[in-house]
Amino acid sequence: MNTLRVTGGRVLRPDGRVTDSDVTIDRDAGTILAVGEETEDGVGADAAGADGAEADATAPDETLDATGSLVIPGLVNAHTHAAMTLLRGYADDKPLDAWLQEDIWPVEAALTPDDIEAGAALGVLEMIRSGTTAFADMYFAMDRVADVVDRAGVRARLGHGVVTVGKDEADARADVEESLAVAEDLDGAADGRIRTAFMPHSLTTVGEEYLRDGIAAAREAGVPVHLHANETTDEVDPIVEGRGERPIAYAEDLDALGPTDFFAHGVHLDGAEIETLADAGTAIVHCPASNMKLASGMAPVQRLREAGVTVALGTDGAASNNDLDLFDEMRDAAMLGKLAADDAAAVPAAAAVEMATAGGAEALGLPGGRIEPGAAADLAVVDLDAPHLTPVHDPVSHLAYAAHGSDVRHTVCDGQVLMRDREVLTLDAGRVQERAEDAAHDLVERVDG
Repeated sequence: MNTLRVTGGRVLRPDGRVTDSDVTIDRDAGTILAVGEETEDGVGADAAGADGAEADATAPDETLDATGSLVIPGLVNAHTHAAMTLLRGYADDKPLDAWLQEDIWPVEAALTPDDIEAGAALGVLEMIRSGTTAFADMYFAMDRVADVVDRAGVRARLGHGVVTVGKDEADARADVEESLAVAEDLDGAADGRIRTAFMPHSLTTVGEEYLRDGIAAAREAGVPVHLHANETTDEVDPIVEGRGERPIAYAEDLDALGPTDFFAHGVHLDGAEIETLADAGTAIVHCPASNMKLASGMAPVQRLREAGVTVALGTDGAASNNDLDLFDEMRDAAMLGKLAADDAAAVPAAAAVEMATAGGAEALGLPGGRIEPGAAADLAVVDLDAPHLTPVHDPVSHLAYAAHGSDVRHTVCDGQVLMRDREVLTLDAGRVQERAEDAAHDLVERVDG
């Protein structure tokens, strides 16, 4: 057995406890064998039988030093557009509709597959360096994004984003068909680390007939649905005025709600919509930084969680954030959640951490999110030896309110070390940054002259 042991650290357990424990990993299977003396069959290693005892007693093939650090589940970025790193800082300080129509969509029309691969590689590099091991990506040229995921060693749920507004019948149909084909062709790629979804952009940017046909085909293929919903009032009002129902009721009528589906944003949800989501088991991905920057509003996160809706965290694209650091997102979610609820006890630190880990894994239907025997070996090691993390009264509080992505020391996904002591091992960081810089400048020059 090829084993990796993370030694000398404290471990964040699924029940919120923090224990002084080593974590032993089966690198071949990509799973956790033991946490301290707890083995996969749930008993102490000294009484676990041959496999459990061997996992605890035999010297590992590789070790990661976690002394002075907190071992946490790998973070899950449940909604982003990774290649938009090329547009970081390109168009700021505008409301969503103007930002999309005047800046983002025109420059996206000039993107090449090479651009998208370069931007996705930069995004994945940034995520690995900040402890993210899984993400959901809605964008274009997804075969190139899949290649990046494969090389980098992370997990992803990928989908081609469909927009039919402004397109003729043939182009709109082709867009839907491409999303369905991507979902079929890429599912299970990268040794199973890639899963897929049908990804219409939103309920207002995709025509009803295309939504109905695409969702029906996705259901037949057993493919989840991911889209933007209730992000702004400009997305809600046209549906209410045109159909006499709110967006989540429209989504239900389209058969877009189910336990494997997940919607981004959910800012402007009323009580009935929250209950409908809870009944359907459809998750919401909260993107607080993007929602604040675009003045979209404050999502009712506390109400969603109290209703039993799975809530995950996402960064959205780097053009509207402007980074892919989920530690920032945890802080924003906790603080914005308190403002939205007018309650300082709302969205506490532990809830923010759960949304970024187990909540994200559940929303995406991907392994990970928990450090326990038998779970996927996806984890990050956060160095607590820093002035801004001293003293450590409550390490969970530090994760939500004080830590940064730059505090991540090691990142592991599927049992493989992706970053050791801040050095990313699966991507050439210098080459990735240089290529993305060149692609971004060339792209803007083509569009803006």
